[in-house]
Amino acid sequence: MKDRDFTVIAVALDTAGSRAAKPFACAESAADVPPPIRNIMGWSDELWDAASKPTFPSLVDAGHLIGRLYGITNVPSAVWIDEEGKIVRPPESAGSHDVVRHINIETFEVPEDVVSRGREVRAHYLNAVRDWIKLGEASRFALSEADVRKRLSGVSSKQSLAAANFQLGAHLYASGEHDAAKPFFEEAVRLEPHVWTYRRQKIAVAEDEAVGEIAASPEYW
Repeated sequence: MKDRDFTVIAVALDTAGSRAAKPFACAESAADVPPPIRNIMGWSDELWDAASKPTFPSLVDAGHLIGRLYGITNVPSAVWIDEEGKIVRPPESAGSHDVVRHINIETFEVPEDVVSRGREVRAHYLNAVRDWIKLGEASRFALSEADVRKRLSGVSSKQSLAAANFQLGAHLYASGEHDAAKPFFEEAVRLEPHVWTYRRQKIAVAEDEAVGEIAASPEYW
């Protein structure tokens, strides 16, 4: 898609920084990606075989700034932005299917019918992206400015308080005050329990040895 001036910018939201994000965002090859990720993300054999080290910008957002600016509450999410800097599609799951409910938490295996559905969803999403790249605002997947605004919501006082607590936790964590950070992460989750970027982060930094691993604690399940 480079010949059409299309660029992917990947941003990892992780307070632990590159230490946590690099194994997933900058793997040298598909062989370096944890095998369960293949089925969880809906990668077909074709996509898996074509996987290689990313050549597009891969950034790490330890402060979750992107999450705050765009209202991202879970990952993976994607925002479509055109060449004029306008949002074409606000945050939405980037072609991922809800397979988590079907995962065997002992083996991380996923039923084949769920894997198949996930691959279909991923393929539909990628085709939508290709259609937008080709047709621009004429694509049926490109939303009008009015529709984009309808899908975006304002920020409530509770959301602001949750964000403030999360930022305090992130600051303390980055300063090496890991234990002091935990109550602020917990308060952010209490205020906004549906915001999985907060909850995942709370789980991921609970123990240092969990950094860089899939946040699959009992709380997650």
